[in-house]
Amino acid sequence: MASAPPNDLRRFADWRLALKTILGFWLIYALTVVARALLGSDPLALLQNKLLTLGVGIVLTFLVYAAIAMFGGQDSSNRRKAIVAGIASFLAACAMAGLLMLADGKMRESKEIFRHTAKEGVVIFEQGNKIRIERTAAEPLVLTLPALKDIEASKKFRYAADAAVIWLFFFAAWSAFYLATIAQAQALRAQRRAAAAETAAHTAQVRALRYQVNPHFLFNTLNSLSSLVMTGRTERAEEMLLALSTFFRTSLSLNPVADVTLAEEIDLQRLYLDIETIRFPSRLKVAIDVPKDLEDVRLPALILQPLVENAIKYGVSPTSDVVTLTIAAEAIGDDRLLLRVTNSGSKAPPKRRGRRDSDRIEGTGVGLANVCQRIEARFGAAATCEFGPLDNGGFEVRLAIPRELHDG
Repeated sequence: MASAPPNDLRRFADWRLALKTILGFWLIYALTVVARALLGSDPLALLQNKLLTLGVGIVLTFLVYAAIAMFGGQDSSNRRKAIVAGIASFLAACAMAGLLMLADGKMRESKEIFRHTAKEGVVIFEQGNKIRIERTAAEPLVLTLPALKDIEASKKFRYAADAAVIWLFFFAAWSAFYLATIAQAQALRAQRRAAAAETAAHTAQVRALRYQVNPHFLFNTLNSLSSLVMTGRTERAEEMLLALSTFFRTSLSLNPVADVTLAEEIDLQRLYLDIETIRFPSRLKVAIDVPKDLEDVRLPALILQPLVENAIKYGVSPTSDVVTLTIAAEAIGDDRLLLRVTNSGSKAPPKRRGRRDSDRIEGTGVGLANVCQRIEARFGAAATCEFGPLDNGGFEVRLAIPRELHDG
């Protein structure tokens, strides 16, 4: 089994992101330098001198990143990272100012001349560290400013401090951008993990509810098969076994968390009803009313199964009268589907009209509660599950779900 990478390596896991941001920041700086150089009369000298600044700056910024990665800690709080970034930025700014002052004597002298006219009427020409003052009726006065290495230590410190403050803002700006970027990345990863966990929990819930249907159906069907055997109707029992095997081959091959079209769901119920018509050949009548334009609507597989079973268990089995079981579908507006499972002679356990699974369901404890929970898990508040007795003595379950069309 592969081992986890060392902590030192994991700390630099985002080095590609850091490198991109560093190069991006210094690219912006380089573009401003190029724009400034093109405005002058000696652009090559300025560009050559700034190459050192650019190279040193990239190295120092990467060292700031290394400090954040090493001392900020991969799993540390953003506050600690910010403190480390602040300290590292300050040290990098000081180093930048010091190195540039040390390299001042090796810089290429620019040929660019700046001309100023003073209020006193004299004209001042500035080129590098040389200043020439032209006066009326007098010889020009030429001055040479001392190099940085020749000035007093206190003044050197002041110049270095001024430069360090300027560079501090640059390194601090990069650090803030980098920390904001990784904070956003961490937040997005946390959101993805939460979404994945929620999806996994939802899938597990749907799968568990779907698996409840199998033992519920098997329990009722075996009771029906037992009744046929005990009453000596062996030929009908054999027919039921064949129909049962066909139904199981079809239903158990379905993905427990996948949807089927309404047409496929109706076909599954026809297979089951073929089994029950063998048991109740003269008492069960089936009516299915599904418009052609609704056949492609998607819904959870076997969502109607417990409803059809309950209609037979409580509507057909207890009576000797002919009972009509109706499965109907109709459109509600442009975006909803209403499914109705009705029997004309039910004496179902719920004595009052209910909604979702708030009423106590007798029998195996699955039935209506399973159906209501499954459509709530699948569609949320967009679906409703209502059931109750009818005025004529029958019983009806009404499912309203969004009309999601089959994508294939």
